Amino acid sequence: MLLGLGANVGDRLETLAAAVHAIDDLDGVAVQDVSAVYETPPWPPPDDPRAVSQEPYFNLVVKAVTSLDPHALLAETQLLEQAFGRDRDREVRWGPRTLDIDLLLFGGRELDTPRLTIPHPRLTERAFVLVPLLELLPGGELPDGRRLTRLLAALAPLEGIELVVRLEDVPGRRFERPEGPRAPRASFTRPVVDPTDGA
Repeated sequence: MLLGLGANVGDRLETLAAAVHAIDDLDGVAVQDVSAVYETPPWPPPDDPRAVSQEPYFNLVVKAVTSLDPHALLAETQLLEQAFGRDRDREVRWGPRTLDIDLLLFGGRELDTPRLTIPHPRLTERAFVLVPLLELLPGGELPDGRRLTRLLAALAPLEGIELVVRLEDVPGRRFERPEGPRAPRASFTRPVVDPTDGA
C-alpha cells in the first residue's frame, strides 16, 4: 500500500521524518521505501475559489506492507495525525495541516465507502502526489489500468514542485530500517505529547 504525507505547519521536514518512523512503528505495518521530500504549493491553487491562504507543503510518499484492512489502517493513520496536532473538528477544508496522511493505493484493491475511497479520489488531479508516487512505482498503474506516467503527463506543465531532500541524506533524520530485535510496536490510541520523541 502507498500513503501520501504532507505538512505545512511548523518544522515540515522534522514532522515528515518523525511520521515515517511512527508509521513503521504501527502494529501490523512495515515501511519498505520512502520517496524524496518535495516542496509544493498548497492545493487548490490560488486562483481556485476554494483556495485558502497558507504556506507551501512538504510532501512525500511511503510504500509499506500491512496486515491491517483499509479501514483499520485509516483509523490508525487518523490517530497518528491527531498525535501530531491535527484537529479535524476545527480545521478548514483544504487548509493548513500539521500532518496529513492519505491512503493512496492499497495493492490492486478498489473501495468506495462513506469513510474511504481507494484509489484516493483526487490522486489523478494532484501532481504533488503523482511525482513522488512514480518514484516508488515507476511504470505503475491504477487498478483500472491507467498508467501513472500518462496521468502525470495530463497535468503538464508542472510548476512549483521542487525536490528538497531525501530523508537518508539528512543527519539525524535518516530513515533506517533496523535489523535484528526491535522495541515493541506502538499503536497511537491516544494523543502523544511529543510526537518526535524516539522518532
